[in-house]
Amino acid sequence: MADTFTKLAYQTFQQGKAAFALAHKNLSSQLLNVLHPPLNKLKTQPLSPEILQQFRQRFEQIMETDWQDAERGVYPVSLLFDTPWQDFLRYYPLDWLDMPNRWERTYQNRFQEFSPEIDIENYPNYYRRNFHYQTDGYLSDASANLYDLQVELLFNGGADPMRRRVLAPLKDGLKAFDTVVPQQIRVLDVACGTGRTLRMIRATLPKASLFGTDLSPAYLRKANQLLSEILGELPQLMQAKAEELPYQDNYFHGVTCVFLFHELPPSIRQRIIEQCFRVIQPGGVFVICDSIQAIDFPQFMTMMKNFPAMFHEPYYRHYITDDLVERLTQAGFEAITTQNHFMSKYWIAHKPEDATV
Repeated sequence: MADTFTKLAYQTFQQGKAAFALAHKNLSSQLLNVLHPPLNKLKTQPLSPEILQQFRQRFEQIMETDWQDAERGVYPVSLLFDTPWQDFLRYYPLDWLDMPNRWERTYQNRFQEFSPEIDIENYPNYYRRNFHYQTDGYLSDASANLYDLQVELLFNGGADPMRRRVLAPLKDGLKAFDTVVPQQIRVLDVACGTGRTLRMIRATLPKASLFGTDLSPAYLRKANQLLSEILGELPQLMQAKAEELPYQDNYFHGVTCVFLFHELPPSIRQRIIEQCFRVIQPGGVFVICDSIQAIDFPQFMTMMKNFPAMFHEPYYRHYITDDLVERLTQAGFEAITTQNHFMSKYWIAHKPEDATV
């Protein structure tokens, strides 16, 4: 009976987040129609009732999968309710205040502007842009404070359930190292952002040594803040390019990467995969989570075409047709499988036990 009530509470919790996100989108859209009518001329296509119904069905499916993974012990049930309410209450009004700036930037197609105090010289060209027309891109504390909230609103409360889908394949992949004491298991989250995925991995692997890299010092500061709130050893965070990981060969037992690959040029995707292969131990696992692709859901092509039209996502059109299985194979990974949950896709790849690098 307790499980039944907990499941009902979780479903109510997720449906509440979805309803709030929809209300937010409707209200902001109405305001946009008043303040910035020209933005309605963006080259987007309306979504059919059939697509919207499939979207809702996939949302319900990922909620069920999320609950089942918690119920079978992949991660604690408490993780299903782990939402940064203090950040939400504090920063949601700031999201509204920043919204006119994003609209103006979208209308004028300004995607390479940063506050004067931000030095962008040491960042690669592909990173010097306002992804999603976000103010300061990923390079300010204000951006880091708003990011998790904005992604949850974008996916109607489904961002965290999508992130949690990396946990089961990661945990399964680490079974190859059952003879290693838990404290010596090392897991790296590449492009860790604000630390949401690392926070979930900590709940799943409470004794493992966790590591995270990101290009943004502001997002790393936010990650350190969020991760300091939970018990256990703090993950080791480092500012670094994902295509130049600052770790020795064969160091990690598992590597994850969430919501990065669609924001990369094709050549950088390949270099990152090769770097992850290098730093993973033979027998280790690599789990990627990112957007769905055209080959998986052609019925959602309207959504996929609308996304880069509405947001500044210059590499997304290539990403949705990119063969990451081929890229992973080229780097040396084997036993590659894929999954789809809600609006995300997952690649689970293994480094051969006899690999020499």
